[in-house]
Amino acid sequence: MIAFVSGPVAAVSPGSAVVEVGGVGMLVHCAPATLAALRVGEPARLATSLVVREDSLTLYGFADDDERQTFELLQTASGIGPKVAQAMLAVHSPETLRIAVARGDAKTLTAVPGIGPKGAQKLLIELKDRLGAPTGALPAQQHAVAARPAPWSEQLHAALVGLGFAPREADEAVTAVTPEAEAQARPDVSALLRSALRTRNRSR
Repeated sequence: MIAFVSGPVAAVSPGSAVVEVGGVGMLVHCAPATLAALRVGEPARLATSLVVREDSLTLYGFADDDERQTFELLQTASGIGPKVAQAMLAVHSPETLRIAVARGDAKTLTAVPGIGPKGAQKLLIELKDRLGAPTGALPAQQHAVAARPAPWSEQLHAALVGLGFAPREADEAVTAVTPEAEAQARPDVSALLRSALRTRNRSR
């Protein structure tokens, strides 16, 4: 198993990044919030999980080990593959998911595109004894984003478009979370992305 990749970022696209490791470019599929913290030409370290299929080897990247572990635990639930697990982490931090499962909060899970009320209830049952108790951990990537301040609105807009939102929808989502961003000394793009996704999901 490839536990992590570390090296300069060679490329960043809406759904993935290429990290140069020992002269080899490793293609790593990441959630938009993770990609928003990466810069081409700068060093990065991503925790990774290798998903093996009969016809493919796919590497998924995360901001930290907590995200990676949660990604793998989510897939132990029936009907949850790597894409849905990644979508869950794009909307909610691992800690938010732990809290939701501990409280039996199906509404939080239905904020993830593709998970309906029945699916959420099933996940609450299956994940109850798997994700573990809430730890009070900081939101994923807070430190990564804060370490290199950047125009949060542009990063957030790019992340939403990468998730499949139309530019106009992305603009509306950015506007919706602007008060939250302005209340922060250094806007946390990861947290803002989750807020934007929840806002857009409620309006649909």
